[in-house]
Amino acid sequence: MPRAIWNGAVSFGLVNIPIKLVTAVDRKNVSFREIRRTDSSRIRHRKVAAADGEEVSQDEIVKGYEIAPDRYVVIDPAELRGLDPKASRTIEISDFVDLADIDPIFYDSSYYLVPGDTAAKPYKLLHTAMKESGKAAVARFVLRTKEYLAIVRPLGDALSVSTLVFADEVIPTQKLEGLPDDEVDLSDKELEMARQLIASMEADWEPDKYHDEYRRRVLEMIERKAEGEEIVSVPDDEKEAGDVVDLMAALEASLEKKKATSAKKPAKKTRKSA
Repeated sequence: MPRAIWNGAVSFGLVNIPIKLVTAVDRKNVSFREIRRTDSSRIRHRKVAAADGEEVSQDEIVKGYEIAPDRYVVIDPAELRGLDPKASRTIEISDFVDLADIDPIFYDSSYYLVPGDTAAKPYKLLHTAMKESGKAAVARFVLRTKEYLAIVRPLGDALSVSTLVFADEVIPTQKLEGLPDDEVDLSDKELEMARQLIASMEADWEPDKYHDEYRRRVLEMIERKAEGEEIVSVPDDEKEAGDVVDLMAALEASLEKKKATSAKKPAKKTRKSA
């Protein structure tokens, strides 16, 4: 069972709901150590000064903000600690907005909110009201000395809270180069073929069917090497993606391929009515 990493309360108006913050994502990364090839000895990294190559102890290190090449404003860690947000145990809701209006690009990290021992009723009240209204709550809270902007929303039977990036951290699409403009013409036939291809690839969102294939292959290789198997590298024969020369031909070929694949799949069983 996931362990709570923070205890506090959700506050909206004069209502306080005691909650526990639980991590919602368990990332499955493959971790490696740096070792020397000849004897598998661990590699240690030391902090050295660029001016003379001398090793620097932790108590000699301060932070520097570069204002010009090789010119820094020196900041002591104690000065930064003085600017830390005031410690709080409250997820304070300021607004309720339409959940559908929040673009996923703003989401960062996600957590679950679990009710405290005496908070079942107010927790369920907030969860039900938000679910029925389609609303999400905009909130702020402090976690590990950092203040976060966040969204509280119903997710299944639970409330979740997702930290957000701020608006000035999102690169607007207007700053992207090379996007097609109104001078790029699309024929009705091309649009119709594209719509057909999209329709042929429609599926229900089932996250369990998507897997990290690269991580699986890495773990399989590690297991085989641990058992003494010699791994022979195979050259990558994938072709580089090039320009689509004939868009219509590519769309037609994609549709034909999808039809052929669909024909090989067994038909879905239809549920009989009781």
